[in-house]
Amino acid sequence: MGRLLLHAPNVHVGGGLVLLKELLLALTFEEGWANLDKRAFELLCLPPKMDCNFVSPSLMGRLQAEFRLRHVARHDDLILCFHGMPPLLRVAGRVVVFQQNRNYLGLSPLSSFLGRTKVRVALERFICRSFKNHVNEYIVQTSSMQSAVKAWHGGNPIVRVIPFMDILVVESVSCADARKYDFIYVADGEAHKNHRNLLAAWILLAKEGIFPSLALTLGDSYNSLRREIDNANSTHNLNITNLGLLPHKKVLDLYHSGKALIFPSTAESFGLPLLEASHTGMPIVASELDFVRDVCQPTQTFDPNSPVSIARAVKRLWNIPTEPIEIGSAHDFLEVLLK
Repeated sequence: MGRLLLHAPNVHVGGGLVLLKELLLALTFEEGWANLDKRAFELLCLPPKMDCNFVSPSLMGRLQAEFRLRHVARHDDLILCFHGMPPLLRVAGRVVVFQQNRNYLGLSPLSSFLGRTKVRVALERFICRSFKNHVNEYIVQTSSMQSAVKAWHGGNPIVRVIPFMDILVVESVSCADARKYDFIYVADGEAHKNHRNLLAAWILLAKEGIFPSLALTLGDSYNSLRREIDNANSTHNLNITNLGLLPHKKVLDLYHSGKALIFPSTAESFGLPLLEASHTGMPIVASELDFVRDVCQPTQTFDPNSPVSIARAVKRLWNIPTEPIEIGSAHDFLEVLLK
């Protein structure tokens, strides 16, 4: 095999950045080449012999990166598209797309996105579908993602499952009582992360006199959602703290501050927080969906589309009974109706 050409524009935050950092640390090739996002420059530890090009997060920067990739690629090279999208231009060599973004596959409706995000996601989906013939193979991290890619593709693509993660994850901590938050939710504010149903569940719990503390990690780009949470805190006396966007090291520290992970997301390619929380031994309360059970054994599960179901799962974790409704007779029905 020739060189590894790592094409990773736009990988600069979240789980993608965590996995990219781990991949770069593991590289031992004598000769390598990379297109990397300029915004990740200070966050990456680069192999000494890798020829790195840092891509500006602009249309011109991305186009230049595409032309640069086509210029350097040789027939015996392996091109790893780590950002989950195919090359816009045909390139020599074997093209492998590491697909870790379910949004590219159209699994969430465009109506769930707003403004510029909606336009960006629509364009990304168009590129992934229009240029899929530039791809020789897809790599995913779970079997459910493998099924999703095959169903989306419509042909007979090669899709291999090769999961990996940061092996230097958080250590197990046994003293849950000393932790600051009852629940933590490590996620950005994209629609599929489902914060609004989580917030509605917390309001339902408050109406029952139950006030679990919750720590979130929403960055400044989700100001509308953050305002909703602030208003709900004030109106319903909730105990929700937003810690803002955290670097991964502080995310790992956060697992030491939470008694349980709650994870209401409706779609994930991997679900890195589920794996990290599992490593600590903390309880996980999560959506009853395939991607969850691909990577962990949750303590409690719920229907992510139902705030009632989410609230009930929290109560089950806390051993708070939920009494079923009383079923009367037809006589009882008529008695109440005619009273």
